[in-house]
Amino acid sequence: MGQTSVGIDIAKEFHWVSVTVPDPGTGKAVEVLSRRVGNDPGDIAAMIEQIEAVAGEHGPVTVGIDVLGGIARLVEVMLLQAGLVLVHVPGLAVKTTRRATRGGEHKSDPRDARVIADLVRTRDDLRVISEASDADVALGLLVSRRRDLVVDQTRRIGRLRNLVCSIHPGLERVVDPTHKVDLVLLARYVTPAEIRRAGTTRIAAQLLRSGRQRRDVVDRLAAAAVAAAEQQRITLPAEQVAAAIVKDLAGEALDVRAKIDALDAQIAELLDHHPDAALIRSLPGMGATLTAELLAVAGGLNRFATGDQLASAAGLAPALQQSGKVRYLQRATSGDRTLKMIFYQSAFCALQRDPASRAYYDRKRREGKTHHQAVIALARRRINVLHAILRSRQPYRQPAEQAAA
Repeated sequence: MGQTSVGIDIAKEFHWVSVTVPDPGTGKAVEVLSRRVGNDPGDIAAMIEQIEAVAGEHGPVTVGIDVLGGIARLVEVMLLQAGLVLVHVPGLAVKTTRRATRGGEHKSDPRDARVIADLVRTRDDLRVISEASDADVALGLLVSRRRDLVVDQTRRIGRLRNLVCSIHPGLERVVDPTHKVDLVLLARYVTPAEIRRAGTTRIAAQLLRSGRQRRDVVDRLAAAAVAAAEQQRITLPAEQVAAAIVKDLAGEALDVRAKIDALDAQIAELLDHHPDAALIRSLPGMGATLTAELLAVAGGLNRFATGDQLASAAGLAPALQQSGKVRYLQRATSGDRTLKMIFYQSAFCALQRDPASRAYYDRKRREGKTHHQAVIALARRRINVLHAILRSRQPYRQPAEQAAA
């Protein structure tokens, strides 16, 4: 008995499957099935039956796919529920391998599916995919939605600031649209004339009615807005149109803030019931959002046998470069960018909260590393700490020498 290798090229409306088995005489791979598979339960189930029939005759089956989640979610879940071994074949590996073959510039779904099957057959280092829990999938969806809202909010606030500066520069200097109370102000008052007409008392009262706001903060903002309006008496072209757009953007920004807060509440509730969340959050710098993003991107962290494997997946492990007598390590350029961002941001946050992290960072700076290099080194070190936390199921404890300092 040999091995049945399956490659599935993932697409939105339909996939392409290629099934290969070893030829008994030559040992070379022979393609016994190549067909289009609709991205629907019926056609996927029929494909699985065909794969199992081939495996029953030729040996154990391993299935490779080039996309995880999203458009591949249905086929991924059905393959795992059928008990098939599923591995991830990165798209870059497929492209590189295909281009290294004769006529490799010619791309087609059948050809890519065959390349995936060949990689499944010849490589034993492909990452095995395990079935994700409902909590991990839910976290992934919520984190993705939150990320989209934050990106849109950043663009919206940038546009808002530019518009305010174009008609009332003094007001733009005294407001911060990342704060709720400032957005409430901009949703009602923008032009110098309307701010002067309203006056400090009326503006402050309006801001206080918007929710729980500190009186001193409200009074200071209202006074600063009126002072800016008093300094500008000129009316600019299309001032009212720009002001109307600013008010609209400020209203949208307030709505998005409420949506982000609701998502944060959902994420926090999921984290409260996740078996790894409390352990991860015990590491300084790992707040709720970064913890949720880590669990969403990495899935079950137990699939990384060592901290080195997790660092490699994040692109934070040094990459060996060797040619002839030349041998050196350099910074990796591959890896999951989101994972790398999570560990980098958490390391940066830990500098202000964790004496051990600050001491390690300072030591790297004394060794001549730049700020960015020192934070990268700290992020790499913290991956080993996090992996040890999850392996031992014990929360982070500050080193004794740092606690005594």
